Amino acid sequence: MIEWVTDLVAAGGWLGVLGLMFLENLFPPIPSEVIMPLAGFAAARGQMSFTLAVIAGIVGTLLGNAFWYELSRAIGSARIRPLFARYGRWFAVDDKDFDKAETTLRKYGPVALFFGRLLPGIRTLISIPAGLAHIPRLIFYVWTALGSTVWILFLTSAGYWMEDHYDKVEGWLGPLSYVVVAGILGTYAWHIWSTRVRKRP
Repeated sequence: MIEWVTDLVAAGGWLGVLGLMFLENLFPPIPSEVIMPLAGFAAARGQMSFTLAVIAGIVGTLLGNAFWYELSRAIGSARIRPLFARYGRWFAVDDKDFDKAETTLRKYGPVALFFGRLLPGIRTLISIPAGLAHIPRLIFYVWTALGSTVWILFLTSAGYWMEDHYDKVEGWLGPLSYVVVAGILGTYAWHIWSTRVRKRP
């Protein structure tokens, strides 16, 4: 996977970075923790502009999040609520959890959006409740852009400065991404199991 992403970044330049980050925020097959450091590697080798790599990462992230936000906003919480009532147990949530999340997001929207962009597994998902709660577009896009800028700049800079140690980093970046995905799936399975056991009479 690392070689494929590296070749795509080198061949596609900033457009490749933009496309990968867009896909990462639609349905993350490749985490940003892999994409942006590799863009930094390419910039350090003179294969692309560091500034364009960062801008492309931010734009791709915003486009991916805009898809989920605008879709969720168009659907609205009133239409989603019956689905939570019927299928919420598979996500270990119910109507009360939904109400609590919506209230918290409306109260702490900017803070949640900013720091949510820095948390694995939350970065993309937070766009959905933000849309359902009808967080104002200006707040959503400004704070999503700010949080994304911090995260992407950090990852790209790390890749840029670690360019000389690429052979060492390459060895653990790939396995690390699989560990993160396995951890998320394991946490989800445990949460479902513990919730259903706890609710048994």
